[in-house]
Amino acid sequence: MDGLDTQQRREALLIVKDLKKIFPLRGGILNRVVRSVHAVNDVSFEVKRGEVVGLVGESGSGKSTVGRTILRLLEPTSGTIDFDGANINILSRYEMRRFRKRMQIVFQDPYASLNPREKVRTILSHALALHRIGTPQDREDRVVTLLEQVGLSADYLDRFPHEFSGGQRQRIGIARALAVEPEFIVADEPVSALDVSIQAQVINLLDDLKDQFNLTMLFIAHDLAVVEHICDRVIVMYLGRIMEIAPTRSLYARPNNPYTQALLSAVPKPDPDAPKNRIILKGDIPSPISPPSGCVFRTRCPMAIADCAQVVPTLNEIEPGHFSACIRTAP
Repeated sequence: MDGLDTQQRREALLIVKDLKKIFPLRGGILNRVVRSVHAVNDVSFEVKRGEVVGLVGESGSGKSTVGRTILRLLEPTSGTIDFDGANINILSRYEMRRFRKRMQIVFQDPYASLNPREKVRTILSHALALHRIGTPQDREDRVVTLLEQVGLSADYLDRFPHEFSGGQRQRIGIARALAVEPEFIVADEPVSALDVSIQAQVINLLDDLKDQFNLTMLFIAHDLAVVEHICDRVIVMYLGRIMEIAPTRSLYARPNNPYTQALLSAVPKPDPDAPKNRIILKGDIPSPISPPSGCVFRTRCPMAIADCAQVVPTLNEIEPGHFSACIRTAP
């Protein structure tokens, strides 16, 4: 990627620069493009080797689109995606298929992401066979090991997905992602469909596997409470744009952006006697078909001023490693 020095390439496994994803909406007799959905607008960030970065925002903020575009499950409209020094935007489908051995995904819905007609043995061995990893016996040994690594028994290999709970299915999905020993995983809201009692178990499992496999991870969630204990840094998105990037401790201790402050005010506190300064946002997130001018958050922001309708805020570094996009809170 242009503009990346040698040191930056060595430290960062993934560098996303000016990423855009626009979905055309077609209509009419001629099925022409009549409007466009700006799902992701000028998103730039990096993920360093061995780091877990949280990508957080409400539904409709574009975070899952970012994750899928990075993996080229969706094609970017513009921008660059640099993975370990390679610009994957220009890779052909054949080249990208080989490259995906290094990049995997854990899907949100553990019920829809597994083929109900296949046994666990087949689900886990597919990727190994596709990438021609090992002999048939090697693959058999590998799937047994994978199940044990995610906390399941080898006795489950000949069962179908409907015989498992949601948490167990998600463990199988995680095992499938780890089968080809990737370097980078996109965890696309991996616990949002699970009971609260199970969420912590899956998060702890991912945290343990991160260290065991030396993984780099983009952890997508809509709840800031979910990412606090697993992520090294957090990116906050709203309506396709990044509002704040910070190390986890800095973000939770000193949130700068009004949107981040509102999200954190909704996180339950363990101390029932702690002061509750809940910030209630008015209305719903606007449609990405016609986003607000200027700052996309201004229509719901309690701090909005007239200039917010005219100026698109840029990410300013307010302290080392802590960036925020707000004209009111900029240094």
